[in-house]
Amino acid sequence: MKIRVDVKLKNGVLDPQGRAVAHALHTLGFDEVADVRIGKAIELEVNETDKEKAKARAVEMAQKLLANLVIESYTVEVLG
Repeated sequence: MKIRVDVKLKNGVLDPQGRAVAHALHTLGFDEVADVRIGKAIELEVNETDKEKAKARAVEMAQKLLANLVIESYTVEVLG
């Protein structure tokens, strides 16, 4: 079963990479871009047939390793 974990910085946490990308986009003429936040997407293939169990395990993985809970938030989606 495939699972996607999206991790991004919490609101209020400085995102220097996002600011650099926003600046570059403005330089290229994309002035309509107001803000950019950079995150990461992690796709997992797990050996589990029960969607709820697979999601629960992915939440555990996110909390223990994949996200820094002090400065990042995450979402977990079962893709099938």
